[in-house]
Amino acid sequence: MAKRPTLLDVAKAAGVSIATVNRVVAAASGVRDDTARKVAEAAARVGYQGRNLAAQDVLRPLPEVRLGFVLRKEKQAFYAGFAKSLRRACAQVQGARVTAEIVFSDTQTPAEVAGHLLAMRGRADVVAATAVNHGTVAEAVARLAEAGVPCITLLSDFAQDVRAGYFGLNNLKVGRGAAQMLSIAAVRPGKIALFVGGNRWHGHELRETGFRSQFREAAPGFEVLDTLVNLETRQLTCEAMLDLMARHRDLVGVYLAGGGMEGAIASLREEARAGPIALVVNEVTPESRRALDDGYVSLIVATPLEPLCRELVAEMVQIKLEGGAMPGQRFFDPVLYLPEFG
Repeated sequence: MAKRPTLLDVAKAAGVSIATVNRVVAAASGVRDDTARKVAEAAARVGYQGRNLAAQDVLRPLPEVRLGFVLRKEKQAFYAGFAKSLRRACAQVQGARVTAEIVFSDTQTPAEVAGHLLAMRGRADVVAATAVNHGTVAEAVARLAEAGVPCITLLSDFAQDVRAGYFGLNNLKVGRGAAQMLSIAAVRPGKIALFVGGNRWHGHELRETGFRSQFREAAPGFEVLDTLVNLETRQLTCEAMLDLMARHRDLVGVYLAGGGMEGAIASLREEARAGPIALVVNEVTPESRRALDDGYVSLIVATPLEPLCRELVAEMVQIKLEGGAMPGQRFFDPVLYLPEFG
């Protein structure tokens, strides 16, 4: 008489521990759907007929969800890390088989971003993107919506009348916080410089508004200079910083509302101006961490990528599988890195 298969046989066939099989049998929480399916399939192969392991609902095919993401420059450390966090979040989803298509826009031109968005039709069920606030981009988002593909904006809001929601920091508060830090870190009252990536980044506009408002309200002894556009490039920022330092000997603080911090850091290193000029930047990269440690950066305002990506992916999957209300604005608290506490 053939020996009846045991749970140990199921564990060996599934390539998992007996403890994991027991958790599946007990329908315990915390067991990944793909693990439960693997155990159930192994039970079917060895002929084990115990409860929960041969249940049809366990073996039912998982629904497939296709997510599309449009990010910015692939070679930038921040966006490379963003993409990794998104892929990790997609792989951790339970209850659905999620695939992610991530594309990168090399420029700030609305036409390029709009092209990437429209290319998602037929390839993604829900899209999330970061882009400038421009009519061409808004039209692409509207066309996606007409095709049944909702779009969520990331980091900097755009197409507010047609997008499904926004995930990122509260940029008005970020600007006020940066101003407050500079007013404290500056060695004395003086001139303050402000860089934005471009004139159509909604998030940068909000940061600029909060930044100037905070100085007017709480630190009127400082003079905030005219805003400079650096296109978030290292070279342009470095050249502009060197010019600022040459023309304004009483420059005491600089805030980069967007990217390009590498150029600002390089200029301070070149002029050996650590300390006398306080610098606030965004996002943690190897270069910004070194500058923080070396005293060239006073504060790094970082986006919490892991929780943001987990909640974003979960929301996108829910939109596809359950429909219903769109997420609206989802603000995340920034992570602040200070010297000695980075």
